[in-house]
Amino acid sequence: MGVHTFPGISAESLDIDVSADIDTLYRDGITARKGAFATEWVNRLGEDVNRAFQEALARPGGAVGRGPNRYYVEVHPEQIRGFVELVDHPWVRSLCTAALGPDYRIVELGFDVPLEGAVNQPWHRDFPIPEETRRERRLTSLAINVTTVDTGEDMGPFEIAPGTQWDDSPEFGHGMFPPKSLYGRYQERAVRKYPQRGDISARSALTIHRGTTNHSAQPRPVLVLGVDGPEAHNGDRHDTAVTRSYWETLPDRVRRHLHCPIVDELTPMTQKHTIEGLVMGDA
Repeated sequence: MGVHTFPGISAESLDIDVSADIDTLYRDGITARKGAFATEWVNRLGEDVNRAFQEALARPGGAVGRGPNRYYVEVHPEQIRGFVELVDHPWVRSLCTAALGPDYRIVELGFDVPLEGAVNQPWHRDFPIPEETRRERRLTSLAINVTTVDTGEDMGPFEIAPGTQWDDSPEFGHGMFPPKSLYGRYQERAVRKYPQRGDISARSALTIHRGTTNHSAQPRPVLVLGVDGPEAHNGDRHDTAVTRSYWETLPDRVRRHLHCPIVDELTPMTQKHTIEGLVMGDA
């Protein structure tokens, strides 16, 4: 495997060869697999996401604002019928293992929903750069994204500035928001992504990115699977849990990566990972 692969991981230990993806991830901060899932699977995912979104909007703290007309909702694994197929997909398993090691942990399951009227977000990363990444240029977590709709130009596509996962400056607000004096760097590098149903991407949440204005009347929901390596602590911001009956249905190789409470009854989540700098959108 390549120089960026987690130590001790060989190509033979993975379901599929992801060495090119690892190289792309370290170079650009994002990589993707086209057509990873059948359209029918994604349509079911879309139904589950819409159901969970409506439930979350109906209760206090169920959905958190990530800008005007833009929301984030965290859910429990069993609220998504295709959870096992997602986390057990050969590309997902192989990429997480190669990038983060055999003891990677699934710590977050949620979705972003930019509605009609969502505006440009400020350029940002999702949390401050960890010390291991700053010192060693090593990624310690991944955000895996699955769109539930075919993304069009007018739907507020995700925009990312490749190669900026290593950017580090004391000028970053809360370690996450570059000052407007640096926006030129990100706008020059900016690439808009137009994933279609069935596509899946993986990125470092440190790569500077933003949601753009949704000019359409159609929401653009995107599932988010958060995965930590051994040193990361993103799970501290999330409350993923599974019921005992659901846990017993999971394959052992899924259980091994799902370090979360096993409960008799699920409690609806109140989102803890608020990002205050996104609430107002970009001025």
